Amino acid sequence: MTRKQKRLAVIAGGVGFIMAAVLLVMFAFSQSVAYFFMPGDLKTAQISPGTRIRLGGLVEEGSVKRGNGSTVSFVVTDGENTVPVSYTGILPDLFREGQGVVTEGAFDTSHAFVADSVLAKHDENYMPKEVADRLKKDGVWEDGSGKGMAAPKEKSSQEQPAKVETTGATKP
Repeated sequence: MTRKQKRLAVIAGGVGFIMAAVLLVMFAFSQSVAYFFMPGDLKTAQISPGTRIRLGGLVEEGSVKRGNGSTVSFVVTDGENTVPVSYTGILPDLFREGQGVVTEGAFDTSHAFVADSVLAKHDENYMPKEVADRLKKDGVWEDGSGKGMAAPKEKSSQEQPAKVETTGATKP
C-alpha cells in the first residue's frame, strides 16, 4: 500500500466510525423522545395508547383526589380543555391546585392518562417554559402573578399604558 492509500484508508475508517456513532446516538434519542401536548392539542392529535407524551397545563382547582396508598388523580387544564390524570407515587412538595405542572406518561387502552412522573414549579415565579408560553399565548396565564389562571383579558383598541406621576422628592 502506498502512503496515499494508507491515508485514505484511515480517513475512511474515521468517517465510518463517526457515522456509526451518530446513528447510535440518533437511535437512542428516538427511543426517549416524549412530545409535549396541552389538553387542547389532544383533540386533534392522533395518539395511540402506550405512546409516551408530556402533558402540561395547570392543575384544575378542586380536582386533586387521593386514592389508596400513593395514588392521586387530578385534572390538567389549559383553561378550556381538560384531561384527567392518574399518578401513583410521591408528588413533588410544591404540587398544588392552580399551579403549573408537566406530567409524563401515556394513555392506556381506556383513554385515561397514566403519568409516571410529575414535575411541578420550583418557586413562586416559575412555571415550565413550554407550559407558560402556551398559556400566555392563549391568554390564560397572568405573567408574574404566581396565582395561576387568570380570566381571559378583553382586548381593547384604545388600551394605553398607565401614566406614572412622580414628584420632585427622591429617596436616599
